[in-house]
Parts: sequence; structure tokens; C-alpha cells
Amino acid sequence: MVETIAAPRPAKRRRRAREAEGGPPGELPLTRITAVKADPFANDSEAAEWLQQLSGDHEALLDAAEDGLRLLNRALSVLRAASGDPYVHELGPERALAIRVGYGSGEQVAEGEWMEARELEPGASVRGGRRARRDADLRPQERIAAVLGGREELDVCETMLIRARLDLDTGRLREAALQLQVGVEALLVELRGALQDPGHEEDMAVLGERRGEIGNAASTALRGEMNEASVESVRELLPVAERVLRRRRVLRG
Repeated sequence: MVETIAAPRPAKRRRRAREAEGGPPGELPLTRITAVKADPFANDSEAAEWLQQLSGDHEALLDAAEDGLRLLNRALSVLRAASGDPYVHELGPERALAIRVGYGSGEQVAEGEWMEARELEPGASVRGGRRARRDADLRPQERIAAVLGGREELDVCETMLIRARLDLDTGRLREAALQLQVGVEALLVELRGALQDPGHEEDMAVLGERRGEIGNAASTALRGEMNEASVESVRELLPVAERVLRRRRVLRG
């Protein structure tokens, strides 16, 4: 269920630009997304018990919230393909002003309301604790400054592997396999000898030795549904490639 709240009125079209006023542009729209499970509870008591158990298990509460996010991102990926608009993109939990997990009647959830719900704390959806959240906040800013300042350049493999991770996390297994093949091929060229570190050389050797396995997974993806072995290869080797990139970021400071 998608609802836009506090949407500003469309401005009248003008042929010429007008003088801009200081300050923010005015009222901004807020979109509320409600992901509803199709399997209802037998009664209110069963639903309340489910939510109570969920409230006592932080990881389970995160999993429930991420189920809804996966559904949203699946819808966005379909919209991007159906509309042919490459600028429609998936969303991460950090973009949300609030994330709630709860239950309600059919009429309530259809309106984005609930009978009872729990709200996750801001930033709680970032797994790994306060330090991980701090690193996630600071390191991208340093990299952005370095790239925009001309001190660094982005490697092709970085873009490809990020896309592979997004595809894998959102259940697009075929796309993930194809992105992984291109990303690993680029990584093996771009980061050869990039670090004097035993771990780097070991991971690069693993990726080099299993290039054929990655290629087979990509070929399987092109033919149709992926088999279990191909999916397992993608799940095993994408983290190895990501570890190479992460190690370079850490050792470069």
C-alpha cells in the first residue's frame, strides 16, 4: 500500500524562471509504504502474542522489517524495468523516517494504520552496532571528497560488485550472477598487486582459480533459472570480492 502524505500542490507552469526565495522550498511530500502479509492471524490474541514475541527478539524484529523492505524494493525494480526509467532505484532502511512492525485489520492496514505496532529506533536497521554505523557514516564522506577532489578514481569493479550485492539481496539471482562475472573480471585486472598484503593475494588467488565457476553461474543465468550450485557459487564468491574492496579501503585509511 502506497500513500503520499502532505504532498504540495502542483505549481503553475511558467514559461520563464522566477526569482528564487531564500530558505527551504516549502512543504515536502512524505510517502508511507505498508507491506501486508497475505496470511492473516486467526484472531487478535494470536496477533498480539506474535508481536510480543517479536518485541523480545531484536534480530527477529529486524528480519520482519527487512521482509517489508524487500517487497518494496522488488516493486521498485519492476517499476524501473516496466517504465524504462533507469533513475528509479531501490531504497535502504536508513532512508526511512520511521519503521514499524505490527498488525491490524484489513481495513486498517489498507490505510497504513495498525491495531498495535513496534517502532524500530533510528539506525537500528544497520546491523553491527554503533561503531558500524559510525564507520558507515564517515568513510563514504571521505571517499566522496577524495574522488571529487581528483585524488582517487572509482574502479569499474566497485560499481559492478555493488550492483551484484543489490541484486543478490533483493532476490534477483540471475542478475547477480551476471554482475558478479563482470565485476570479478574487472577486479582481477584493476586490483592486481594493489596491496602488499597476504590476505589480498590469497583472496585474489581464490577468485582467479574460480573464474570458471563464476562464468558457469553466469551462463546458467542466461539460460534461465539458476541451479543450486550456481546460486551457492554467487553467495560464496561475492563476499570474497567484497572483502578485497573492503581490505583496500581499510588499509588505505
